[in-house]
Amino acid sequence: MPDQLIDNTERGRYEYPVEGTLAFVDYRRVDGAIALTHAEVPHELEGRGIGSRMVRAVLDAIRADGGKVIPQCSFVVAFMRKHREYHDLLAPSN
Repeated sequence: MPDQLIDNTERGRYEYPVEGTLAFVDYRRVDGAIALTHAEVPHELEGRGIGSRMVRAVLDAIRADGGKVIPQCSFVVAFMRKHREYHDLLAPSN
């Protein structure tokens, strides 16, 4: 079964269920953009590319909604540095 991204607005995070566990990216809405503040992958899933797949899914969902991103989580920052195809999602600096 493919992984599915869930926008849990009540908890302010994108949830990424994998193999009976839950990875997630916390967010908050700021000035018309989405600040991605923290990404977490369960220890037992580390080293398998789950975090990158999750962040890609989050960024694709934000793009599909026409949103912009403020990367604040170091993992998201590093991912976006490596993947220039997501630079168009960066919210303008003040």
